[in-house]
Amino acid sequence: MEIFHLRYFVVVAEELNFSQAARKLHMAASPLSQRIKDLEHELGHQLFRRSTHHVELTDAGAALLPLAREALEHFNSIPWRLREALGPRHRMALIGVPAGLHPDLRVRVQELEERCRDRFDLKRWPGRTSDLIEAVHDGRLSLALVRLPVNDPALEVVPVLSEPLGAVVPADRFAGRDSLSLTDLADLPYVPVPPEAQPVYFEQLDQELRAAGVTKRLKPPQTDYSGVAEIVASGLGFTVSMLDPRSPMRNYSVENVAVLPITDFHPELRTGLIWRSDRACDGAELARLVADAREVFRQMV
Repeated sequence: MEIFHLRYFVVVAEELNFSQAARKLHMAASPLSQRIKDLEHELGHQLFRRSTHHVELTDAGAALLPLAREALEHFNSIPWRLREALGPRHRMALIGVPAGLHPDLRVRVQELEERCRDRFDLKRWPGRTSDLIEAVHDGRLSLALVRLPVNDPALEVVPVLSEPLGAVVPADRFAGRDSLSLTDLADLPYVPVPPEAQPVYFEQLDQELRAAGVTKRLKPPQTDYSGVAEIVASGLGFTVSMLDPRSPMRNYSVENVAVLPITDFHPELRTGLIWRSDRACDGAELARLVADAREVFRQMV
């Protein structure tokens, strides 16, 4: 049994579909199936019940899954554990930051850089939330500010900022208004944020709008924020963005566009500070850095 056998097993157990698991692992389904059979033969237990349309874990597979995950966690942590064991007392640490970081959070990052300067040369590393979460999990980043929610049991998550969202609407249609209701938006299609730019929360927001009765959607050809702004300015639809004009994520500063609060719907984009729990436990090298970060960002909650 080798570590790749466990990695293959965990992905199949999570997907419960050999074809989907093979795509995720960038390999063909046939060799993946054979590797699982090899693992079953070596362990002396059937791990999956297979049929034409279904794959499910056996009792042995269900028992192996947490053990395999734990083994992979230890294996994946070897690089950063070695760096911590051999690294100098004063070394570089990376904190991940998402696009459009709020100015108040940027000030706190600068404060953290100053506070830990005697032990760490803290540098910012930009990225999408999904990539930042993966990098913290793998130990490539010490900390990160990411858009919530985060669902990774290996990570500690502390919410640090909630930014109210409003409706981005054609200004001429709502001239003289300082707010609106969902009823005002009923005949305007919702234009989603460009998929490559949106935090996961905006997928949840889309569902919440549907549940609230805003069911029309306008999905234009592939475009960016400026393209969505042109659609709104033309009166063809509305979208959702930050109410705070200081936010770099407003992204809709064109003529005939206004951002108004929604009186009967109160969405918020939440940002959290994350780190690996085992890297910040008592005695770990990042424990002091995480303690400083918690203190700095606690001031905002």
